[in-house]
Amino acid sequence: MKKILIAMLVAVAAVLNPAQVLAADAWAIAAEALGVLAAYQSTLREILALGNNVNAQMEVRRQDIEQNGTDKNKRDVELVDSIMARLVNKGQYELRVNSLPFVWHVNDSEKFNAACYPMNYISVNRGLVRGLNLDENQIAAVLAHEMTHGLEQHSAKSYAQAVAQQLGAMLIGANIDHNSRNTNIDWGRFSAMVDYSIAKNINVPVEYAADEGGFYIMTSAGFNPGGGAAAMNRLGYYVRYETQDVMEFSPSDVSSDETMSDHPDTDRREAKMLELMTAYGGEHVTVEKDNRAYKVFVDGTEIFYSINTGSDHNNAAENAYYFAGGLVKAFHDFDTVDAWNFRQGAGNQIDFLTDELAYRELRELSSLYNLGEKIRSAVTTAYQNETAATRKKIRDADIARAKVWAKVKANADAANKKAAERLRINADIYNDYGQGELALKEIARALNAKNQDDIAECLAIRGRAKAIVGDYDGALVDVNEAVERDPKNLYNFLNRADVRHMRGELELAFEDINHALTIDEKNPVAYRLQGDIFDEQGKTAEAEISYRKCYEFSKKNPDIIPLTYLEKIDPTAAGKIHKAKEKTKEKEYL
Repeated sequence: MKKILIAMLVAVAAVLNPAQVLAADAWAIAAEALGVLAAYQSTLREILALGNNVNAQMEVRRQDIEQNGTDKNKRDVELVDSIMARLVNKGQYELRVNSLPFVWHVNDSEKFNAACYPMNYISVNRGLVRGLNLDENQIAAVLAHEMTHGLEQHSAKSYAQAVAQQLGAMLIGANIDHNSRNTNIDWGRFSAMVDYSIAKNINVPVEYAADEGGFYIMTSAGFNPGGGAAAMNRLGYYVRYETQDVMEFSPSDVSSDETMSDHPDTDRREAKMLELMTAYGGEHVTVEKDNRAYKVFVDGTEIFYSINTGSDHNNAAENAYYFAGGLVKAFHDFDTVDAWNFRQGAGNQIDFLTDELAYRELRELSSLYNLGEKIRSAVTTAYQNETAATRKKIRDADIARAKVWAKVKANADAANKKAAERLRINADIYNDYGQGELALKEIARALNAKNQDDIAECLAIRGRAKAIVGDYDGALVDVNEAVERDPKNLYNFLNRADVRHMRGELELAFEDINHALTIDEKNPVAYRLQGDIFDEQGKTAEAEISYRKCYEFSKKNPDIIPLTYLEKIDPTAAGKIHKAKEKTKEKEYL
């Protein structure tokens, strides 16, 4: 079955150019020809729904941590956290209305890998961080590549393809509930699907698209434009000489055979990343390989010659790519040579630019080899000979990318009432998980939605999120306005009750809970919050009464009650939970 599908995809690619294939969803064309289009489309709908499910996102993260652990090296985790934070907060992109904010975790797997799941959860292996020598520009390139898979929903299409091929039908057994934490996902099967679908089903044009999208995200976030090419160079060496146990590659692959079945050969990806970098800087900067060394040119004039030093077999390429990347960023960003700020530095050397991350290696290598004057001369000549068309081409490309993301945002802002409500609910669920920062991102999108029908509840949710992140005064302003706007919505009072609870104003919190119960005396959320506050006060008898009512009105949902109280309220349900935990521990032990 797989060979037939690959042959069909290659045949489709021969008829249409890559842009047309992607626009029409290449696999859907092949699926229709094979009679499995209905299965593909229905599964795609389910996976896209899963991708907009906060509970699923949190559950996959939990299971990743449970199954694969957490990288024990604090430095690894802090580095990835800082890189992802920079990509997420400073990179140029927009989320589709049915996509969640990015969440990530550095697990303890030694495999050289990272993967983006359909719900924008990025699992980063310790082996990737170490395999890339903790190089932040290279890690940024890989993670931005994974972000692009998520932004373009490549993963969802890939999963749907695998199901239509009858290789992943077990995935659709997931019990998806948008509003409950009971979403049932089998991590083992789900993770196995990544290995199959991401490695084998994402086609070559899409992989190149993810490389390109990642290049612009990481570059716009301030990383060195040479990071992508450097990462491909290191990955190529790793695959050839260190291991073949890498998800993206198979020992049987033929590097010259660009089928739709595997990731493209690393040499080709490296070359394409260099093309992107050169174009980004107005074609001024190029890199050429000279046997095992690398040369960097500015408009044909050699500026830097890089050779391997020490035991690192990749530092010649990395030094060249980062040297060139710094030049590229400056040519892209600045319209005149004056903006480079060439000046007299220490030791009578010529210094230039700033201490931004993207310029770090360029300036260090320039200082080490006393290249400042040579760079100034080449750059000055480049601007003197540059035509207006060159600068216009750079800016037109910037404008075109900005328009693409502006359209994505406009479509999200113009989403229908149901989608706008989903944004509000997502933010509320993030609050339930204590993820205030994610809730603030999602509620900002909800408030921007033109068809948002409950601004008051949005403000209440935003207020609770602010309290979770420690902005207690700002939180109170929001929840007070929410109650004033809509005093009939009991959840506005409950959100304010929780804000007052976090502020330590317990009597006022009880007042809001009691007011909410006058609106709906059978609301389980009100009794749960009431029980939590009583429990914190050490009033266990009162807490048990509240929890009993919560259990009754939640239709005896055991997950909503703290286990110590559930043991008193429903010993049978508590016993089942204990048994499930024991089974999980047994699996971990085995």
